[in-house]
Amino acid sequence: MTCARPSLDRVFLDLGPLTIYWYGVIIAFGAFLGLYLATRESDRLGLKKDIFVDLVVFAIPIAIISARAYYVIFEWEEYTGGPWWDIFAIWNGGIAIHGALIGSVLTAVVYARVKKVSFWQLVDIAAPSIVLGQAIGRWGNFMNQEAHGGPMAEATYNNIFQYFPDFIMNQMCIGGTMYHPTFLYESFWDLLVFIFLLLLRRYNPLRGEVFLSYVISYSVGRFFIEGMRMDSLYVVGNLRAAQLISVILVAGSIALMIYRRKSRMADRRYDGSKISTSQKKK
Repeated sequence: MTCARPSLDRVFLDLGPLTIYWYGVIIAFGAFLGLYLATRESDRLGLKKDIFVDLVVFAIPIAIISARAYYVIFEWEEYTGGPWWDIFAIWNGGIAIHGALIGSVLTAVVYARVKKVSFWQLVDIAAPSIVLGQAIGRWGNFMNQEAHGGPMAEATYNNIFQYFPDFIMNQMCIGGTMYHPTFLYESFWDLLVFIFLLLLRRYNPLRGEVFLSYVISYSVGRFFIEGMRMDSLYVVGNLRAAQLISVILVAGSIALMIYRRKSRMADRRYDGSKISTSQKKK
């Protein structure tokens, strides 16, 4: 479907030598909101108030570096012909959430060992905050007009998308073509996962299962939405990296959940209470 619509300005604030983009503002807002929620929950569960503040000091820069490195590795040909500093231009987009998760989880493993706290407790508390941050962060992609799907048929627009807010569809008019707002699909899915995790932790599941449920549910949605996108990273041929990683994460998380239950490694519940011997036998 062809279109001709005005797009939103990517710049949040222009201070001459310093330009602040909406992309960075939105990502930062999602990170701070997630930190606020995690801090409140950790305080409720009796952890030190500053434990997540200290963790974020290390996790955010490492997550950004690993997210960018992940993207650049899969898109290396895009950067070989240009100036070397383009590798660091994250304000133009080009970070991969799977790379960020790898960096964040590795940071949490080391941090938990140093602080002598449970890794599984940390990631259980953090899981809703992470997926909420992802839901908000997708709107940064929206401002950059990236992470969108393929061209939209006119019949599809007339039947469904004409009822969407104009500011969304205007931004999806790129180069005279209307594209599917897959950023919105993933943002909505992430919000559903966020609500699901909040409900799940109310039932006080085994420690580690809130985080593993996040990995599974997020990955399922990402697998299908990734198939609609036009800017996917590819492993070989038409094999999309995010879909391959999503399948591995779903299978691995289910296997780990089963193993931790059968081996009785999960000996505590979400709130930290121990599982009795009779409960373990069940």
